[in-house]
Amino acid sequence: MNLIFTGGGTGGHLVIALSLAETARTRGHRVVFIGSQSGQDHQWFGNSPLFEKAYFLDTTGVVNKKGLGKLGALWKVFNALIRSRALIREFGADAVVSVGGFSAAPAALAAVVSGIPLYIHEQNAITGKLNRLLRSYAKGFFSSYEEGEFHCDYPVNERYFQNARIRQEIKTVIFLGGSQGAKFINDLALEVAPWLKERGIHIIHQCGVKEEERVKAAYHELGIDAEVYGFTTQITELIERSDFAVSRSGASTLWELCAAGVPAFYIPFPHAAADHQFHNAQYILQHNCGWCERQSDGIADKLKEAIMSDIAPKSEALADLIAPSGAEHIIQKIEKSV
Repeated sequence: MNLIFTGGGTGGHLVIALSLAETARTRGHRVVFIGSQSGQDHQWFGNSPLFEKAYFLDTTGVVNKKGLGKLGALWKVFNALIRSRALIREFGADAVVSVGGFSAAPAALAAVVSGIPLYIHEQNAITGKLNRLLRSYAKGFFSSYEEGEFHCDYPVNERYFQNARIRQEIKTVIFLGGSQGAKFINDLALEVAPWLKERGIHIIHQCGVKEEERVKAAYHELGIDAEVYGFTTQITELIERSDFAVSRSGASTLWELCAAGVPAFYIPFPHAAADHQFHNAQYILQHNCGWCERQSDGIADKLKEAIMSDIAPKSEALADLIAPSGAEHIIQKIEKSV
């Protein structure tokens, strides 16, 4: 098959495009990427040997624009749609696979206009605006939160499964502030650090580059030997060594922790679009596999209570929520339905 992958803007979308495209290519398919000059698309795939070709079109987000700005953004999408339609014909695409994000709009719409099968992967429990608009036109809509024919296991690095284990007790807690850092989580970590030290619990803290100096200095002042990382490419290894996580609830991180069997205390980013991080975490709570609290004062006591609880049942239950080879199963379903 000839497959076009589209979408991105942020790492959460692009990591899915990467996983699915790698799997498709391994299975002998030709792959091309269509993204945007804006966002992180070019950083990820500008020089990637994965795709035969990668195209970055002049588009921006539409929903966050007003007045003339919105009209300008729509005009860019229209022009990029025309270009995407030409690329679909030129490549002889059998299907277009969208991972969402504003940069998916031109190629996904072009697939619909051209009568080419469109497949959508939705990362979050709340469907994004573009995916919601296009869902009825898609031949397949993959989600890890919905049951049905196109329910899928979230594509996660296989290493998380290979080294998964049931956590019986907490010897190490990891705080995940994300690549940009989450000041609230960083401050919470520093607040509970003395309490963790009293209990002999080691701290791993990924705090974001901008916060690294401040956080390291604070731990030094507290006399606590924490592992602090501004940014790291070794997050898989750090999660493997951890028994409990405190994290935002972006989809990729949530499912990686799930695959590794690490119970987590989720603090959703309060300004996420459509509050999707809160709803992502609710899926874990519905299966009694973790904790979720809104960002607020007094949350430290709730975190301590979670850390003192019996984590083994939650760690064991996480294994039932996700299975390996999610990307391969998605590509297989596309192969059968195209």
